[in-house]
Amino acid sequence: MSGPRIGVVGATGAVGTITLELLAERGYDVRAFASARSAGSRLPFGDDEIVVEEATPEALSAGDVDLFLFSVGTGASRELVPIASAAGAICIDKSSAYRLVDGYPLVVPEVNAHRALEALERDRIVANPNCCTIPLTCVLKPLHDVVPLKRVYVATYQSVSGAGAQRMEQLRAEPSADHNLVMDWSWEGDESDEESKLRAETRKILELPDLAISATCVRVPVLVGHSEAIWVEFEEPLSPGDATAILTDAPSVRVLRIPEVPTPKDAAGGDEVLVGRIRKDEGSVNGLALFLSCDNLRKGAALNAIQIADVLLAGVAAA
Repeated sequence: MSGPRIGVVGATGAVGTITLELLAERGYDVRAFASARSAGSRLPFGDDEIVVEEATPEALSAGDVDLFLFSVGTGASRELVPIASAAGAICIDKSSAYRLVDGYPLVVPEVNAHRALEALERDRIVANPNCCTIPLTCVLKPLHDVVPLKRVYVATYQSVSGAGAQRMEQLRAEPSADHNLVMDWSWEGDESDEESKLRAETRKILELPDLAISATCVRVPVLVGHSEAIWVEFEEPLSPGDATAILTDAPSVRVLRIPEVPTPKDAAGGDEVLVGRIRKDEGSVNGLALFLSCDNLRKGAALNAIQIADVLLAGVAAA
C-alpha cells in the first residue's frame, strides 16, 4: 500500500469496525488502536487481518500516522485528540468533544465540505456530527438552498447500535423480548442532551444560528438504522413535487415513492439517506412532512468521517 497512513482509534467498537471495513475497500494503509484490553487482538481488514495496538498518548504522538479517525468517548477524545494533533496528524473526531466548540469545523461533506479545509490552517481537528444530524442536514440543505427554512420539527427513532456494540449484543440475545421505547439520554431540564445537540449541530452545519428547530429523540428496539419524521415550514411555498425533484438530485439522498417507504432495515448496510412520504403538512402554512432512514454506523458515523478525510487529504495534496 502507498499514500497516507490512517489510524483508527476505537477500532473494536461498533463504528470502528465499520470504519475499518470502509477503509479496506478504499485501499488505505491503516493502523488500528483501542484500549489495553483489546491490544494484541486481530480484526478483519479486507482479505487479511490487522493487529490492534494500544491507544496510548505515546503511540498517538509518534508522528508516523497522517490522519486519525477517533471513535471513542468524549473524555478519551479530549485527552487523545490534542496529543495526535500536536504531533502533526489530522484528527477527525466522532464524539461530542469538539462539535459545538467555536473554531472547530462540524462537517457533513455534502453540506459544508469547505469548512473542513479551514482546519488545515489551524490545529487540524474536525468534528463529525451526531448520527441523526448528518442525514437531517443532508435533506434540509438542498431544500433550504431553493426555499429558505423557517421552522423544523423532528422526531427521531434511533437504533440500539447508536448506544454501542454491547447494546447490540443485548438485543441480539433477546430478539423476542418485550422491548420498549427508551430515552436513555442525559437530561437538561425538560429536554434531553440528544435533543439540544440535534438542534445546535443542525444550526451550526447549516449556518442558520436562529433556525427554529424542535426535536424529540427516542431509542427503539431496532439493531441498525435511525429514522426521523420531519416537519418543515418554509418562508415561501414549496410543493411536494418540487421538493421531491430537489431531493432526487441531492447527493447521498435516495427518494422513495409510495408504496416504497424508508425503513431502517432497508437503510442498513447502505450509504444513502432514504427519504420518502414527502407530502404537504396540513397543519402548517408553507409546510411539508417527510420521513427518512439512514444507516447510523455508516453514513451516520464512519462513512461521513471518511468522506471528511477524503476532503482533507485532497486539500493537503493540492497545497
